[in-house]
Amino acid sequence: MQDTTAAEDESRRPVATITAEFKADAPAALAELRAGGPVRRVRLGSGLDAWAVLSYAESRAALTHPQLLKNPEPAIAALEAAGITSHRVGEGFGGSMLFSDPPNHTRLRRLVAPVFSARRTELLAGRVRAIAGELLDAMAAHDEVDLVEAYCAPLPMTVICELHGVPAGERADFRDWSRALVGIPSPEQRENGLRFNRYLTELVDRKRAEPSDDLLSDLIAQQTKEDGRLSHVELIAMAGLLVVAGHDTTVNLLGNAMVALFRQPEQALLLRSRPDLITGAVEEFLRLDSSVEQSTFRFAAEDLELGGVRIRRGDLVVVYLGAASRDAPQDGVADPAKLDVTRANARHLAFGHGIHHCVGAPLARTEASIAIGALLRRFPRLRPGIPLAEVPWIPNGMMRGPLRLPVRLTD
Repeated sequence: MQDTTAAEDESRRPVATITAEFKADAPAALAELRAGGPVRRVRLGSGLDAWAVLSYAESRAALTHPQLLKNPEPAIAALEAAGITSHRVGEGFGGSMLFSDPPNHTRLRRLVAPVFSARRTELLAGRVRAIAGELLDAMAAHDEVDLVEAYCAPLPMTVICELHGVPAGERADFRDWSRALVGIPSPEQRENGLRFNRYLTELVDRKRAEPSDDLLSDLIAQQTKEDGRLSHVELIAMAGLLVVAGHDTTVNLLGNAMVALFRQPEQALLLRSRPDLITGAVEEFLRLDSSVEQSTFRFAAEDLELGGVRIRRGDLVVVYLGAASRDAPQDGVADPAKLDVTRANARHLAFGHGIHHCVGAPLARTEASIAIGALLRRFPRLRPGIPLAEVPWIPNGMMRGPLRLPVRLTD
C-alpha cells in the first residue's frame, strides 16, 4: 500500500508549468506533454495545480463526465469540509452558464440559444460583410497595419456590441474589460472586471427603461417569465459572458488563421484561387490552432479515473482543447501539425463538446469565413511585417492568439 500511495503522490507532481514561454509555442509544447500520457499534472500560470487532459478521446470523455462539474461550489465545499482552504475560481462570470451544471445550465442556455441559431446567424451575415468592408477600406489607406488592432479585433467587437445594443461611442474600453475576464487574476484585471460589471449594470438599467431590438433587451424581458426567469446577477453574468465569448474567441481565431496562412503561403494562394474552400478551411484553422487553448475548470465531485490516472475529489481538471484537436482522428494522412485547407471534415474540439458546446459557434464560423475570405481577396500581396518568430502571443490565461500581427498590404 505504501508503494501504491507513493506512486500516486509522485504522479501528482506537476510535470510542466504553463508559463508565457510555454504558451508562445503551445501547440508544440502540448504535443510534447501529450507524448508522456493523455492526462498529465501541470502547474497553471495562476499557480494552481490541475490535471491537463491532452488527448482527443480523454478530452471528449472529460467534457461529458457526470462527475466533472463546472460549478465550483461542490468541490469547494468538499475540500473545506476536509479542512482544506480552496482557491476560489470562476468568480468573474458569477451566475453564468459557464460555471453552471444541469438543471441550472439547461435553463440558462435555453434563454440564449435562439439568438445564436444558424438562421439568426444567416441574418447577421450581411452586417458582418458590411463591417468587414468598412474595416478593409480603412486599412487600404496604409501600407502597413497591425492586423489584430485594425481588423481581427474590431470586427467581432462591432458585431457583438451591436448585438447587445451598445452605443458606438461606448465601445472603446470593451476589449480591455473583456480581457480581464479570461486572464490570470491580478489587481488590474479585477478592477477592469469591476468596471465592466458596472457598465453592464448601467446599460441594463437603460435597456430596462427603454428596450430596443437587441440581445440585452431580450434577456431583460426574460426576467418577467416564470419558466425562464433570470436573476439580476445572472443577467449581468450572461451579458458579460456573451461579450467575451462573442469577441475574444473570434479575435484569436482570425489572428491564428492568418499566422497559419503566413507560415504556409501556398495555402493562402489556394484559398484565393478556390474561395469555395473557405468554409472547410475555417474548420481546419480551428483544428490546427484553437483560439480557446483550454477549457474553463472542471471540478471532480468524486474520485475517478481518467486516462490511467486517479483524480481525487476536489481536483481541478482542465481540457486542453488545442492539444486534443491536433490529436483528433482525421480523414487521410496529412500531418496534423500542418495546415491543409483541403482537409475533408476536419475534426476538432475548438468549440468544446457535450452540453457546454459553444452556443455562439455558428456566429464564429460565419464571421471567420467572411472576414478571412474578404481579407485575402482585398489584399493579394498581404504578408507579415515582421518575422513570424517575433510575433508576441497572449502570455497567460485560457486564450491562444497573437497580441500583435504587423502586416504589409502592398509591395
